[in-house]
Amino acid sequence: MKNIAILGSTGSIGRQTIEVVEQHRDKFSIIALSARSNAQLLIEQARRLEPQYVVITNGNYTLVKEALHPLEIQVLKGQDALQQIVALQQVDIVVTAVVGFSGLLPTIEAIKHGKDIALANKETLVVAGEIITTLAREHGVKILPVDSEHSAIFQCLMGEDPSWIEKIYLTASGGPFRGMSREQLKHIKKEQALKHPNWSMGSKITIDSATLMNKGLEAIEARWLFDLRPEQIDIIVHPQSIIHSLVQFIDGSIKAQMGLPDMRLPIQVALSYPERIPASFPRFNFRDYPDLTFEKPDTDVFRCLALALEALNSGGNLPCVLNAANEIAVEAFLQGRIGFLDIAEVVEHTMNKIEFISHPTLEQYLDCDRQARDYSKSLIAKKS
Repeated sequence: MKNIAILGSTGSIGRQTIEVVEQHRDKFSIIALSARSNAQLLIEQARRLEPQYVVITNGNYTLVKEALHPLEIQVLKGQDALQQIVALQQVDIVVTAVVGFSGLLPTIEAIKHGKDIALANKETLVVAGEIITTLAREHGVKILPVDSEHSAIFQCLMGEDPSWIEKIYLTASGGPFRGMSREQLKHIKKEQALKHPNWSMGSKITIDSATLMNKGLEAIEARWLFDLRPEQIDIIVHPQSIIHSLVQFIDGSIKAQMGLPDMRLPIQVALSYPERIPASFPRFNFRDYPDLTFEKPDTDVFRCLALALEALNSGGNLPCVLNAANEIAVEAFLQGRIGFLDIAEVVEHTMNKIEFISHPTLEQYLDCDRQARDYSKSLIAKKS
């Protein structure tokens, strides 16, 4: 039995993690749940699962506490409470499914307390990959990827020596605007950008997928997860989202992990590792997909990907700046304050503004994140 803490239980990944757990109650038990502000869904989840702890970081704490009062559940509030629940002695694995930079400090705390990490929060490694991977080695902690692409690489490497990797290929669907020109993208609205062709995800990651920023963030994450050099990471557009990623080895052979686009599979792989356990998910049938196609991403049109690859190659604090500016710009786009192409413009100007630091400390990462957010907000204010 593995005891689990889910950070971000009301989001897309959190809800699907709960689905996996409920199918395997003989193998998994939920000790703690957290949500940012969705109090009603958090209450519903807590009543059904009866964890020992519930955290709401930025919502109606009183409502949650009163609703769960009849149950023996301790209700906590605030961002600091996340660091409290990941340190619980009874927790074996922490699912970090919160969105954005907010996942960094709880992940660090969990690693320091020897907890394995099922990582769905790619920004943690984007922002501070060197610090996170070093800490994980020091504390003997496994970082188990939940992103479908990184889970695919992880599965392809089972039984392989990492030194045999020549290159990895991260696949991208291309998003809803694949093949469009910059002129066509000028007038894109959020309702169009939120319609991903293959995956059902939260709004922030869906916009990142539409700009292809998500693929750039995944490239940075892969660099740290698999201890790769930037030149060992390639990106290909695969519109069908059946091949989730590939590994090419030094002898020229290639392994690919395939399956229908369903996030429950990589979640279950991370939770059950090193075992594989049965699942009732729909199965892939080759006859339903007679054509699997591949193409090069257009980084001239999708500037966010080009900027992320620049950050990957430069390293230092630049990925942290990229991530912070992107979070602010995506939020502004969702609020209708800037246009679709303005996201990349805000990110690029912010990357050029913030001072480069080659080997930042954690405190410098936190400061760079704050500076980048403040500067991005000032750029957006001028546009609004």
